Amino acid sequence: MDNKKRTWLENMLGFYKDSKYVSDYKREANVRSSMYMSIVLIIIEVWMIIRYIVKYMIIMPDKYEITVSSFFQYTGSYWVLLIIGLIMFVYGLLFMKGRVNKNGVSSNIFITMFAGICLIFGVYVSYGDFARDKMIICFLTMVMYVAALLIWRPYISIILLTVISVGFLYLIQNYSISKETGEPIQMGSGDQINYITFFITLTMLAISIYQQRHREAIEAEKLYKASVTDDLTGIANMHRFDEETREYANQCAMEGEDIIFLFLDIENFKTYNDQLGYKMGDEFLKKIGHMIGEVFVGDPYARQSDDHFVVLTKVDGFMDRVSLMQAKIEESKDYEGYIALKVGGCRPEGNEMVDSRRCTDRARYAVSFIKNRSDEVFREYDEKMEEKFHQREYVLNNIDKAVKNGYIHVYYQPVMDSSNEKLCGCEALVRWIDPEMGFMSPGLFIPILEESRQIHKLDRCVYEIACRDMRNSYDNGLPVVPVSLNFSRLDFELMDAVDVLEELVTTYNIPRNKFHVEITESALTSDVEGLKKDMKRFHEKGYEIWLDDFGSGYSSLNVLKDFDFDLLKIDMVFLRGFENNQNSKVILKNIINLSNELGMKTLTEGVETREAVDFLEENGCGRLQGYFFGKPMPYEEIIGKIESGEFKVSENTNRL
Repeated sequence: MDNKKRTWLENMLGFYKDSKYVSDYKREANVRSSMYMSIVLIIIEVWMIIRYIVKYMIIMPDKYEITVSSFFQYTGSYWVLLIIGLIMFVYGLLFMKGRVNKNGVSSNIFITMFAGICLIFGVYVSYGDFARDKMIICFLTMVMYVAALLIWRPYISIILLTVISVGFLYLIQNYSISKETGEPIQMGSGDQINYITFFITLTMLAISIYQQRHREAIEAEKLYKASVTDDLTGIANMHRFDEETREYANQCAMEGEDIIFLFLDIENFKTYNDQLGYKMGDEFLKKIGHMIGEVFVGDPYARQSDDHFVVLTKVDGFMDRVSLMQAKIEESKDYEGYIALKVGGCRPEGNEMVDSRRCTDRARYAVSFIKNRSDEVFREYDEKMEEKFHQREYVLNNIDKAVKNGYIHVYYQPVMDSSNEKLCGCEALVRWIDPEMGFMSPGLFIPILEESRQIHKLDRCVYEIACRDMRNSYDNGLPVVPVSLNFSRLDFELMDAVDVLEELVTTYNIPRNKFHVEITESALTSDVEGLKKDMKRFHEKGYEIWLDDFGSGYSSLNVLKDFDFDLLKIDMVFLRGFENNQNSKVILKNIINLSNELGMKTLTEGVETREAVDFLEENGCGRLQGYFFGKPMPYEEIIGKIESGEFKVSENTNRL
């Protein structure tokens, strides 16, 4: 029941149902309080046993003939309470560490029994103390523990304290006999007033403490929900998902149900954002989050990041639920463009401890195999993916180590001056030669680092190695040719690309005209204004900027209109089947002419035949790059080819 719908009296007396979190919070507080009381009980009983031993067995051993049976007869109650206190303390430790079932019924029974024993102990001791004309401190102490330290609902506290106070007073007034005179004794009227005042005050205190603890539990629940809830969609985040999956997996195991982790990816969602705006995109993600809850009823689910969601569900009928989810997204997308659901799955292996992060990561990896495939919605992680997945994990876990330990190498592919076919530059290309994995292809690790947004670590390492190699050439009087460095879209997002290169060039004291900045065409589709600012900064510092891979995708002439490039690098795609495709020649010729008219130099990559070389030279392409002239090679090898005369350095390196 909502707080606003309850009456003041219902709120005050505690006539409402708590959420599971609040109930668990209060239960844990009660266990903790019982542990504190058990420590007090243990200390008191140990002290009483020691006191007995000292008084009757050490100080006056001759006066009292103590046997084993008489020892335990007189100290029996101490030992019973000591054992009870130890049991409660051990139970509390196991409870707090999650070693025992935190079921509400069992823990409440345990705490109630311990509280009852403490009350009985207090009544027993204080009843005897009153008969000896002593104060009933033990009873009042135990009552304070039960009523004030433990958290009872106010109506329970009122009933409990009323029964206890009236019952003990009735016992005293009707059955208490003086140990000295043997006559019945009663509590005086003044003491009765104090006694009743004490219990009224204690009742109010118990209610006040409960209300304070209840508010603390509510606030703790709010903070907890904030920590386990996705800010945008309001559904669970990955932290909450990890918690829920453990309990869910255990329950399914007991029921004999197989489970599968699903990774849901909304394909082409970026275009949705671009077309309708981020506000509409956020609303769509909220819809998807609620749809998942409707389709996968009772299953743990969460938003992982961006347009990615995860679910743990039972294998039985899961594809029907995936199909229903796909249909719901299609119905509610409110967008005429292409939006599709792609799902990856991963089943935990055997009876292994369920690792939700590992399983969802594998499911996500499975999704990557059906990206941009309209005929396939679901792909499950299998043995064929295992090796590639381990390679992926190895790359992610070892990129920092590779950079630090020098496993990253730079190979240089020669760039030739088309007018004389002499060396006029090189492109710096990365290679990873690992002591464990051996030579790893860039096609393996670069996409992984891009996906995980760690590519900037690799690229910065390449820039530094290129600076170091060039510095070595200067220091040793070796020939120096300009080197082009590749910058991806993520380099501009994840670091200040201009400052990084400037810092390295300054550190190694390299002329800025010896480095060319290559920007891939795909980088121009995001944060256009920010990229223009960075390009302007590069130009102001004295670097040439090249447009890389022109023609590799959906090239737009707007790129040439809107951005200021010094050189157009024509992708090798135009040279595939060059000899038998007249269209390729026409397109190449016109691209070269267009670039010249726009004041841009040209470079064509992928040159592999003499025919291609002759055609490009004849049509005015200034630079050529490809296997016809040489594959990428280590620094020492390209220097050796220059020194041997196999590569002659062009006199036009600064003009081209």
